[in-house]
Amino acid sequence: MRKTLRVCICVTALLSPGLALADPAKDVQVAGRALTFLENAPEGTAVMGVVFDPSKPASVAEKNAVMAVLGGGYAVGKLTLTGKPIEASAVAGASGVTALYVTTGAPYAAVGAAAKGKKLITIGSDPACATSGACAMSVSADPKVEILVNRSTAAAVGAAFKAAFRMLIREV
Repeated sequence: MRKTLRVCICVTALLSPGLALADPAKDVQVAGRALTFLENAPEGTAVMGVVFDPSKPASVAEKNAVMAVLGGGYAVGKLTLTGKPIEASAVAGASGVTALYVTTGAPYAAVGAAAKGKKLITIGSDPACATSGACAMSVSADPKVEILVNRSTAAAVGAAFKAAFRMLIREV
């Protein structure tokens, strides 16, 4: 009886929409595609800094998953993204990156402020990062593709998106 109850609980948890797990591979693909819709979009090879908080296991796990996806290069159209892990406390000194992917649990406000100062577009998988204004954009591929753009943050870092892209997103 207990074994049956445990199995039922596990199946219910896995099938519950509120408990869906993010797929970093899909989120990175959406983030990469979104970068190609920027006016003056990067082409060739670009480095995406993957910002994480080393004191938070979930942030480190997401960083590891994103870095695994980026591997030696992740091609998206005319753009090939490579990854560079960056501790959240080191964003102000980050160099050689085109964009920042902010992992869930990283200190959004501090990362966002440092990124704005460096005119770097920030992309996170958590919509709270974009709604707070710390990220210019949040992306999610599961259960469906959703892209949220913070207009004022995007403008502050000089990120302007093509009209075709703006029809596909939600702006705050």
